[in-house]
Amino acid sequence: MGVNIISVVILLGVLIFVHEFGHFLLAKSLGVGVLKFSLGFGPKLIGRKVGETEYMISLVPLGGYVKLLGESDTDDVLPQDERRSFVKQHVLKKIAIVVAGPLFNFLFAILAFAVIFMVGVPSLTTDIGSIQPGSPAEVAGIRAGDSVQSIDGRSVGRWSDLAEIITKSGGQELTLKLKRDGTLQDVRVKPESVKAKNVFGEDVDSWKIGVGASSNTFIERQNPIRALWTGTEQTWAITELTLISIVKMVQGIVSPDSLGGPILIAQMAGAHVKKGIMNFVFFMALLSINLAVLNLFPIPILDGGHLMFFLIELVTGKEVNIKWRERAQQVGFFILVMLMIFVFYNDIMRIFGVYCAAAWR
Repeated sequence: MGVNIISVVILLGVLIFVHEFGHFLLAKSLGVGVLKFSLGFGPKLIGRKVGETEYMISLVPLGGYVKLLGESDTDDVLPQDERRSFVKQHVLKKIAIVVAGPLFNFLFAILAFAVIFMVGVPSLTTDIGSIQPGSPAEVAGIRAGDSVQSIDGRSVGRWSDLAEIITKSGGQELTLKLKRDGTLQDVRVKPESVKAKNVFGEDVDSWKIGVGASSNTFIERQNPIRALWTGTEQTWAITELTLISIVKMVQGIVSPDSLGGPILIAQMAGAHVKKGIMNFVFFMALLSINLAVLNLFPIPILDGGHLMFFLIELVTGKEVNIKWRERAQQVGFFILVMLMIFVFYNDIMRIFGVYCAAAWR
């Protein structure tokens, strides 16, 4: 339990800091005054004022905020400070400051993944561990113990490369160069269409040749440039998967019961810490992407809600009426509270289910 608490404090502290630092840094660089930089909400626990900015740690560690000079029309701003007031800035500057928070979360994920790939990740080799009876692979004469060197002249270094090429073959005949007992030989095999489950549990058509990977692995390390590119690809893939998951949830394909709150995050953070620091860094990157995506939703009170208002201002040339903004933010706050209640409920029911299952054993 202690590991879970410490790990989730570190996890949320880092991700919130990265997000708010994005807003803070861009506001400062664009000449906008910053009055407060807080990790957490609610009453201040500790704080120190440096220049005009008060840096604080607040009681509720489920978020944070940056208070900008003249952030709303109702703030009192001295005449000499008006040029540094947020509301007096061009709308493009406002958009840049708002987007900076989620952008920094994406950048953090890219850098975290890059570090993981530079340190090294275990990957399955292209050694074949099993052959399904009657499969295209068995018909073609492929044996367990063979090592696939290339497919249609394209070199394959890991099992995921091999699986991707076969899956995307569309059923076209493939030429596999195999290494068997130290010698190379070419084998032609035609993938067959099979029914499979995707990550959302949906039935999809997939192309297979009927081989299974061996348990052989190697540590794959990348140079910094390649690792940054791979980190960017990984971040984009997870972002895309997150958005698709949300769409599937709205469509009713994915159950909203899969959503988790702070309790589940604490449990998962603790579990990843026990598996090693790189597992924890991976989980941190994954959560950073989810935080960025969530914040870009057009819900008033989130960054996406502010962005929506500023985009309207950019198109119309007029600020959205303050009363409309206040009402929208009240609705947005209500939505977030309902969402928090729901994920807390899911967490509690998940724990209750585990205890019930243990009691019946």
